[in-house]
Amino acid sequence: MASALTYTFLGPEGTFTEAALLQVPGAAEANRVPCSNVNTALERVRQGRADAAMVPIENSVEGGVTATLDAIATGTELRIIREALVPITFVLVARPGVKITDIRRVSTHGHAWAQCRLWVDENIPNAEYVPGSSTAAAAVGLLEDGAHYEAAICSPLVAAERPGLNALAENIGDNPGAVTRFVLVSRPGALPERSGADKTTVVVPLPEDRPGALMEILDQFASRGVNLSRIESRPTGQYLGHYFFSIDADGHASDARVADALAGLHRISPATRFLGSYARADQQKAVVSPHTSDAAFASAHAWVRSILEPESSHDPIPQALDN
Repeated sequence: MASALTYTFLGPEGTFTEAALLQVPGAAEANRVPCSNVNTALERVRQGRADAAMVPIENSVEGGVTATLDAIATGTELRIIREALVPITFVLVARPGVKITDIRRVSTHGHAWAQCRLWVDENIPNAEYVPGSSTAAAAVGLLEDGAHYEAAICSPLVAAERPGLNALAENIGDNPGAVTRFVLVSRPGALPERSGADKTTVVVPLPEDRPGALMEILDQFASRGVNLSRIESRPTGQYLGHYFFSIDADGHASDARVADALAGLHRISPATRFLGSYARADQQKAVVSPHTSDAAFASAHAWVRSILEPESSHDPIPQALDN
């Protein structure tokens, strides 16, 4: 009997990340290992101590999760094999007996704090923010002796499952439609099959800082009819002004238009890193113009071959004329 798969995720238990992981078929029966940060979760995969890691990569309010973007852009290569979307709701929790008027310090993850700022400013305007590694870690920290804050912002699941936590306010997010996107990351292997509604993620270092350099990168997609659903710049850390671009493109690497764009990117920036092609969680199919379809690319390549390799029945072109 095969051993159960092992997944790491941004912990502790009860985080939105674990909720995303539980969307993966079989994950409920797998070994799930919570990690204190994204780097640790991914490093266990690189070392072969886990089969895959679920980590947050993008939020509909705050944009890209920089810790994840940076961690998968460097180091031993990894592959995104799946994505998951989780609606985000928040509650304010404290120990029993603590009232909102008692709160002076609140802990949570930075993205959660940003998504609840309007509520905080209106209801506890003098509260100081205490950064937490995750929303669940902040809530669990309230139960420890010597906690240096009076309240935490976390998911309703954590509040419900942790005895000793009292929900002081519910649905405190400023945007009721907030969603966070998570990705399942493994070591490189066979790509997931093309589903017809796919996404391809790449990291493209800017080859040189000059006018038009970014436009040249973007043109590899635009000229082939490939839509970009996300593009973000991140510093490489090498020196000031040196950046890479993290890009999500509509389509699969096996789509002719995407494959051609990837080849173009590699010509311009040979250090381009392919991070995977995988099914979109929202199952939204890309709009493909007729001239950028697989059939159009196949017809164009066949036409070029007919020029370079004329049929043998044709008279050969004379190489030289005898005098």
